[in-house]
Amino acid sequence: MKRFIFCLTVFCSIIFFTGIGSVSADDSSAYAGETINVYNWGEYISDGSDGLLNINAEFTKETGIKVNYSTYENNEELYAKLLGGGVSYDVIVPSDYMIARMIKKGLLQKLNFSNIPNYQYIDSRFKTDVDYDPENQYSVPYAWGRVCLIYNKKMVTDPVNSWNILWNPKYQGKILMFDNPRDAFGIAEKVLGYSQNTTDSINLVNAAQLLKKQKTVVQSYVNDQIFDKMAGNEAILAPYYSGDALTILDDNENIGFSIPKEGTNLFVDAMCIPACARHKAAAEAYINFLCKTDIALNNIEYIQYSSPQKLAAEKHKQYIFKKYGKIGLDLDYPNDLSNTETYTNLPEDTNLLMDKLWVEIKTNENISLADTKASGYTASTLKLITVISCFAIAWIAIFLYKRRRKRFC
Repeated sequence: MKRFIFCLTVFCSIIFFTGIGSVSADDSSAYAGETINVYNWGEYISDGSDGLLNINAEFTKETGIKVNYSTYENNEELYAKLLGGGVSYDVIVPSDYMIARMIKKGLLQKLNFSNIPNYQYIDSRFKTDVDYDPENQYSVPYAWGRVCLIYNKKMVTDPVNSWNILWNPKYQGKILMFDNPRDAFGIAEKVLGYSQNTTDSINLVNAAQLLKKQKTVVQSYVNDQIFDKMAGNEAILAPYYSGDALTILDDNENIGFSIPKEGTNLFVDAMCIPACARHKAAAEAYINFLCKTDIALNNIEYIQYSSPQKLAAEKHKQYIFKKYGKIGLDLDYPNDLSNTETYTNLPEDTNLLMDKLWVEIKTNENISLADTKASGYTASTLKLITVISCFAIAWIAIFLYKRRRKRFC
């Protein structure tokens, strides 16, 4: 009898403690009362306007988990904030190349996909051959799109089919440019016929010199400021992200958009959990919530980008075609993506050089081929130094060994 009671007690204890350790993915209310810190791009989540859902409020209503929501303007701002430490975010939404960079730096946590069952609705093409997260361990796609040219059809009289128009003195003081180095350099690199992932320091310096020449016609360098400036006719030409082109069109019927003939960037923004997160399970509940079909559809209809959630995407295509016609559908869900390039994570010395050159562009410092040294030596130089050093060390070791043998012979 005592043995039976002992075994029963052990069995019940195992069931009890096992139950505590695992909470069903659908029972996210188990984290009710927690507050997660979400850090996202500006203008990048449905806030309840336009008759659509307030995503964060709906999540709190369903789960009891509160959302402390803040925004950033570009990937570099996000990266600097996390790298500097002293912050605690639970969900962030970086772009593809930045995800790879953060993984390499140990700034992201692996996801527990058993807490994200709605991941099954993500289109398979965003799960295979994904260079930025090759084993699909750190990210869940949020939205995707391309960089396009946005222009005022009434005020721009030249054909808008090339990035070169952003250097046209005819539109001096009416041109906007990206206020982040990766996208700005990406456009200059396309104009020069380079890959947007070039690591050649000479190519980067040439791109920097081209961007410096552009300063004479640029009104200002912008991120989210583009919405007011283009909608209010303060500016008439700008490169920006495809989804935002449709948002600006809603406020200004004269807005047109183009994918330049030189090609453009294809990007994916994805939800991740930083290493500094304090509420990982609640954060995974939030990611799972955003992958629900009705939530994903409400969200994508508001932000106007392309959805990687396959069921939401099919419904969104119908919505886009009905509201904007074929031109909107071609912008958000193009059949041909052959003339696009996805950013990859560049080597650290290339990133340093690009950042250095960007500062020089913005501060009007002189740019020359001497700037091919980002900070000390480039990677290729370091490799050469390493090889020479190894030969030198080996030669010295052999010399000392022979000398020692002679001494004792």
